[in-house]
Amino acid sequence: MAGTTGTPGTPRVLRAMNDRAALDLLLEHGPLSRTRIGKLTGLSKPTASQLLARLEASGLVLATGTSEGRPGPSAQLYAVNPAAARVAGLDVTPAGIRAAVADITGRTIGQFELPTPGRSAHGAVDRVLRAMDGAVKDAGLHRTDINRLVIGTPGAFDPGTGHLRYAPHLPGWHSPGLLAELAAALGPIPFEAENDVNLAAVAEQRIGEARGCENFTLLWGERGFGAAVVIGGRLHRGATGGAGEVAFLPLPGAPLIRNVARSNSGGFEELAGRRALLSLAREHGLTPPPGGSLTEKAQAVVAEAARTTPGAGEAMLAEYATWLATGLAAVVTVIDPELIILAGGVITAGGEPLRALIQSELAELAVPRPPIRLSTTPGSAVLSGALQSALAATRDEVFDTTDRSP
Repeated sequence: MAGTTGTPGTPRVLRAMNDRAALDLLLEHGPLSRTRIGKLTGLSKPTASQLLARLEASGLVLATGTSEGRPGPSAQLYAVNPAAARVAGLDVTPAGIRAAVADITGRTIGQFELPTPGRSAHGAVDRVLRAMDGAVKDAGLHRTDINRLVIGTPGAFDPGTGHLRYAPHLPGWHSPGLLAELAAALGPIPFEAENDVNLAAVAEQRIGEARGCENFTLLWGERGFGAAVVIGGRLHRGATGGAGEVAFLPLPGAPLIRNVARSNSGGFEELAGRRALLSLAREHGLTPPPGGSLTEKAQAVVAEAARTTPGAGEAMLAEYATWLATGLAAVVTVIDPELIILAGGVITAGGEPLRALIQSELAELAVPRPPIRLSTTPGSAVLSGALQSALAATRDEVFDTTDRSP
């Protein structure tokens, strides 16, 4: 168990392991009785009673009522104390910052959205604090009540230099000292900055379609393309944090883009990005809506094509599926994942019709043929992933009772 000290097999360590097992069961199943915890953990009733008394005294569990209405005599029920810890997550985009706060059980208790007007998004540290404080206030808490913060951004912070890479479209976030400035402003609150698509994969791994899957790839399509690669249950980030920046993939059928970092584009983006998609829609007689952003227009025409299959949108959706499968073929040939998840508003707007077409096309273009599923993560996958990432680290810290065990 992460954070456990002492010699394995000693009473102190064994008690801490049993404590963590019980806490995880309470998170998974909700309120449980001493008898039920004993059965699920294999502990005797007296040992389970001692365990619960220990966790209740440490403030990690609460007595929540009784099992009235069930067969047999009523029994005291116990649950994880929601106030044992709280975490915050941020989803940073060029348009603004979405923030949320969750208690240790994973329940969202506060939310806030801070728009970024225009393109002059200076003062990144100030905006992070304002967004976080807005969600904290909505939860009825203070910033000091937060145990950990995870920030999701486009691109990735290079672990060697601390610079944000692959995200020139995120103004105000490229100061060489930004991470140090954030650390100073947040004080004792530990924080982590993670790629947004990687966090979407974390959400799928913990609460979505990839639960129980050790090796999978998530393809994200919204403002642009990105991918997350999970190998052996862990995110693969690469030497500079750039693993999964598939928008820059050179692909057949697309112009060969040079100096891709300067142009902020590449073969996959040129082949199947939003502008190409809108041109394809017009070729097939589908008219994008007059208002909205480029992303909203692209999402609307994909949704319209999916609604009109078979019919006017069928040919358009089939060609778009070929484009996406072309990019995926390059990924699966190298990674060979056991599962692919489609995420992001533009791709998921195509629903099951688009998913089925991509699955069929990929079978023609690559030897590995992993199943393809649509993301089922509710709301903002990036924000959900930020909270889940913060919860995982915080639970390892807060649920480690080694030093509290007598």
